[in-house]
Amino acid sequence: MQLTPLIAAHMGCAIAATAIGPVALWARRSGSTAKPRLHRAAGYAFVLLMLATAITAIFIRDHKLPNWQGFTPIHLLIPLTLAGLAYAFWSLSRGRIAQHSRTMRKLYFGACVTAGIFTLVPGRLIGDWFWHQLLAL
Repeated sequence: MQLTPLIAAHMGCAIAATAIGPVALWARRSGSTAKPRLHRAAGYAFVLLMLATAITAIFIRDHKLPNWQGFTPIHLLIPLTLAGLAYAFWSLSRGRIAQHSRTMRKLYFGACVTAGIFTLVPGRLIGDWFWHQLLAL
C-alpha cells in the first residue's frame, strides 16, 4: 500500500484526534477548576476529526490482508465510531453527562489508541514503516 492523498488525510485526522482527545477528556476535570470552554472546543475538534477519520476509512481498501472486498477487520471500527459519536451526543442531549463521558472515553481508547496499535501490524503501511525503521537501527 502506498501513501495516497486519501491515506494521508485519514492518517492526519487520526493522529490529530489521538493528540487532541486527552485535552477534551481531561479539560473538564483538570485540577480543581474545570475548563468547560476548552473541553467543548477540544471536544468538537475531536468529534470532527473522528468523523473525518471514519469517513475517509470507508474509501481505503486493502486486498493484501484478510479482507472482504477490500474491507479488513479494522474497518469494523467505522460503524462503531459513528454509532459511538451519535450515542455520545444523544446522551448529552438528554443530560446524561456520565453516560456521555463514558462513551467518549471508550471511543477514544477503542478507536484511537487500540486502532493506533493495530496500525503497527506488519503488512500495514505504518507498521511496515515502523518495523523497517526499527530493524534498521
